[in-house]
Amino acid sequence: MRIDLDAAPDPALQPALAAAAGQAAVVYLAPPPDRGTTDPRLTAFMAQIEGATPPVFVYISTTGVYGDAGGALVDEFTPVAPSNDRSRRRVAAESTTQSWCAERGVRCVILRVPGIYGPNRLPLERLQRHEPALREADAGPGNRIHVDDLAAAIVAAVDHRSAQGVFNVTDGDYSSTTAYLQLTASAAGIEPPALISKAEAREKIPAGMLSFLLESRRVDNRRMLADLGLQLQYPTLQAGVLASFAEMRHAQETGAT
Repeated sequence: MRIDLDAAPDPALQPALAAAAGQAAVVYLAPPPDRGTTDPRLTAFMAQIEGATPPVFVYISTTGVYGDAGGALVDEFTPVAPSNDRSRRRVAAESTTQSWCAERGVRCVILRVPGIYGPNRLPLERLQRHEPALREADAGPGNRIHVDDLAAAIVAAVDHRSAQGVFNVTDGDYSSTTAYLQLTASAAGIEPPALISKAEAREKIPAGMLSFLLESRRVDNRRMLADLGLQLQYPTLQAGVLASFAEMRHAQETGAT
């Protein structure tokens, strides 16, 4: 069953959606719209499942809600400090989810996720466009999660009935975006990006991308490991990138999609 979260709720679908949501875990991955500071898509979805009390509601958020921490370590108890509307939308969505669950007695899990990578989710197009990157001295720590580890974290959040509240879902490897780009280029056998200073970047890197690059924080994943019991397949960026290329090559050789 498919619904358009940007359209008005369909009364004809509501009973079936509510019945389905009442009998299964709800995992919500749809992103907010590109404008505003709230998430009307999430509100529309909740209207469509009104009356349901699922055993758990898992909302996939972003570590961007922490804002710029100047490279400091942040954990689930660090106050949110979004620095742009993209992250403000996520803070609003988290609050909406928590309120909805509290009103209905539904177990609520918020997974804060950084950059997702994996097979066919590597920055190859960016490298092929020869976009520059910050020199390592100006590049802050980065945070990522391999797509397979993210999927495992979602399953763990559903299966661990004691799991509740906010969890950071990240691999704990704080390699910078520059290091990520260089590693990907080396593994692909293509030219690495030119490195530029922060001052040069203000002229050569689009404002949206630059704001992302200049936000600096290290995201703590200890609660995820301890309370969700997650064993990461790819705890290092190098292991995850090399495995992604191996899987892509295998798919190409066998004709798999």
